[in-house]
Amino acid sequence: QETKRSSMDEYFVKTIWPYKDMEFMLVDSDGIAGGLLCIWRPQVFARKECNNNKNFIILSRTSCNSFHCVLVNIYAPNEVLKKRKLWNSLVNVHPHFPNPWCVVGNFNEIRYMGERKGCSTRVRRIKDSNEFVDKLELTDMPMLGRQYSWCNALDGDRWSRIDRFLLDIKWMEKFSFKQWGLPRISSNHCPILLKRDD
Repeated sequence: QETKRSSMDEYFVKTIWPYKDMEFMLVDSDGIAGGLLCIWRPQVFARKECNNNKNFIILSRTSCNSFHCVLVNIYAPNEVLKKRKLWNSLVNVHPHFPNPWCVVGNFNEIRYMGERKGCSTRVRRIKDSNEFVDKLELTDMPMLGRQYSWCNALDGDRWSRIDRFLLDIKWMEKFSFKQWGLPRISSNHCPILLKRDD
C-alpha cells in the first residue's frame, strides 16, 4: 500500500510482514508524495509480469487456485492534470494485462458527493475518476465498518472516502468478498481490507 518512506530494503519489509516467505515490489516516495509497497506470499500468488511508475504498481499473477488476475496498487496525485494522466496511463496499459483487475489504494478523490464531509470538491474531478472506473468496467464495493477512509489529523472535521478496492466483475463471480474499513491507528487513513465472506 501507500508508504511515506523515501527508501526501503528487504530488512525493513521483513519487519512488517508476518510470514517467512515473501516477495515484494516497491516505489520509493518522492518528497511528500507517497511511495508504494506490495508484499505477497509466493505460495499464494506466483508473479508473472509487472509494471510500475511513481503512481502505480501492476502485478500479474496466477493464484494458488489457478485464478489468473492483475493487482494494481495506486497512489493518485492530488493535482487534477496529474491525476487525469494517471487514469489515462492505466486505461492505456489495461489491454496489455487482459486478466481481471483488482485496483486498490489511495485515489485521492471521491466518487460521489456523499463520500465527503466538511470539505469541498470539484465535479470535474469526480467525473474523471468515474470515467476511469467505467472504462475499465470495475465494480466499486460498499465499505463496511465505517463511512469514510480519511480524516484530517488535526481536528477531525473533514472526512472523505478516498481509499477503496475496485474489482473486475470476474473477481465477484469467483469469490464472495466484502470490503471493510478498519480503525485508524497511526495514520489519517484507515486501513481497508478485502476479505472473503466464507
